[in-house]
Formats: sequence, structure tokens, C-alpha cells
Amino acid sequence: MSEIRAEVRLPTDELRDDLPFYTKVLGMRLDEIFPADDPRVAVLSGHGLRVRIEKGAKEPAGTLRILTTDPEGFADGARELVAPNGTKIEIAELNPPMILPKTEHMFDVRRLRDSAPWVIGRAGMNYRDLLPTRLGGAIIASHIRVPGGGDVPDMVHYHTVGFQLIFCYKGWVDVLYEDQGGLMRLHAGDCVIQPPEIRHRVCHASPDIEVIEIGVPADHVTTIDHAFTLPNGHGDPKREWQGQRFVHHVKEGATWQPFRIPGFRCRDTGISDGTKGVAGIQVVRFESGEPPATRTDADIHFTFVMEGTMTLHAEGQEPRALQAGDAFVLPPHMSARYAECSEDLELLECALRGDFASEVVA
Repeated sequence: MSEIRAEVRLPTDELRDDLPFYTKVLGMRLDEIFPADDPRVAVLSGHGLRVRIEKGAKEPAGTLRILTTDPEGFADGARELVAPNGTKIEIAELNPPMILPKTEHMFDVRRLRDSAPWVIGRAGMNYRDLLPTRLGGAIIASHIRVPGGGDVPDMVHYHTVGFQLIFCYKGWVDVLYEDQGGLMRLHAGDCVIQPPEIRHRVCHASPDIEVIEIGVPADHVTTIDHAFTLPNGHGDPKREWQGQRFVHHVKEGATWQPFRIPGFRCRDTGISDGTKGVAGIQVVRFESGEPPATRTDADIHFTFVMEGTMTLHAEGQEPRALQAGDAFVLPPHMSARYAECSEDLELLECALRGDFASEVVA
């Protein structure tokens, strides 16, 4: 079997000036140098990188990023350096802490008929942004399709998130999750939360598959885990990933109960309990009557219209006629009324936190 290596080439005017910097300051190892009488090329390795520094090379000096668990102990604590050959060196945290941006509260409506673009995202899936403002980076809500369905070219991966929901809106999808046994099929109306850094992989999907994915914060890192194999059997059902349990809510046989708004019923997914109040997810169905105006103190209150039609009357806003595929977000304490509800109206409500307070507005 042939051996293959890869290296990055960097230019230099004087190799003798660069070698002490790359070996002593950056802690790299000199592997090759030639010719012996007047060296023009040096190959160094370290920190998972192989660098070829070549006198007279035409490439730009570029930037190297060095990631470490101890930035203060590397290169005397410097975060930015410039090598003699002009290459910029950035020193950064290997595992930076996740930062949850402060929510920029606002009222926003996204309608399917406004022709929001579908873009090709990870693993060839199509994404439609349901919340373009992202509330200042606090949340991302995506409507996702897999064109044609079938096998999904996904890999075992995990997300550095504070919360993530996968709700099967239409069709079905087969997924694998760490410690959850074999293939798990989500049918329309089913959902799971993907606790922070749980390993998983999307495997197969029906041709009509559509998923609603909600993640906090909006910009979060997806890491491919090449060393982890799924399925990996059943683990402890009480296991927690950073304080959250894996929750799989199944529509079939779920219990319907009164909703916070009179005139509606809901099925609670159990996600508020599984996340210890981080988020609450409910499927809401119109029952009868003229629902009153209500308001909540939820930091983030996002709703997706799954079926039917309604008119949203929000305090200080023009009435908005909504239909399946539309979404809206309400800021804390804004009074809102769901009017002219069709008999088949069904909503997906996501609130963060999940233990928010709601009241009917007199």
C-alpha cells in the first residue's frame, strides 16, 4: 500500500532566520533540510501539520492557526505572531467555550409564499431559513428537505450546541444515535432532541421528507467523529449529555391536553423535562371558539405553522395571514391573538426557556 503525505508550502527570503522561530517558538520538529551547503528548503512537522519552507517560493506567506488547550502556556502567551518569512501565526483555544449570544428580541414573520430561497447545505440537504434575523445569533430555525430521499451521504458527527431539535414534519427519516441502539425511524409528527455533542448520523429518508431543525446558538460547530462507529448499542437511559437527556417523542399514542391558550389542545413532547427547562416543544392543535390574546415571558418564542391557516394579531403590528410553511417569533411580553383559525390548524411551538410563564390578556 502506497504512503501519502501532504504538506503546506510557505515562502522565505532567508531560511536561517525562520528555523529558530518554527522550532523554538512554535515547537515544530525539523524533518528535512537541503541542500547541505546552502539550504533552500526545510520541512518541519508538529501539531498535526507538515510545513515546507522554500526559498524563492511564489506563494503568499499565509496564516497558520495553532489550537491548544493551554494558550497562555504556548509561545509565552502571545495570541498573534509573525514569523520571519511573513507568515502570521494565530494561537487559539482548542476547545473554545460555547458562547450563547444575548437574544435580540423582535417580532418577525417568515412566509413560504414569499419565495425564501432553498440553499444546499451539509450532506447535500436543502435548507430554508425560517428566522433570517436569528435574533442576533441566539437561534437558528431551518426547514430541511432531502431531494429525492434515499441514502443520505452523512457521517457520524456531533454539534456543539446549547439545544437542538429535530422535528419530522413530513415523510420519514432513519437516524442513528449514540447509546440508542439500531436505526430509529422518525415519522411525521415525531421528534428528538440532540443533546450537546451526542454522536449521530442521518441514514435514509423518504422522497417527501421535510424536517424542522432548531438550534441554539445560531452559529455552532459540527464536528465529524471519524473514530466513532454507530450503532454502538444501548447505553444508560438516564445518561445526560451536558445536563440533557436524549428525548424521542412519538406522535402515535401521545396524550393531548389543554394548551396555555384556551381553544387549543397540545401534546407535550417531554423535552422541557429532558432538558431541565432549557427548552419546551409542543405540538398545538386548534379545537374551537375564539382564542383570547395571550403573552409570555419566554426569551425566545418561535412558532411554525404545520397545517391549516390563521391570522396573527400581534400588539402594534398589522394582522398577518398565515398558512402551512409559515413561521413567526414573538418577543417577551408582546400580546398576540391567533384568530380565524381553520379547523385543521396545527402549530409547532418552541420556547426557550421551556418553563416560561404565560397569561391571558384581559
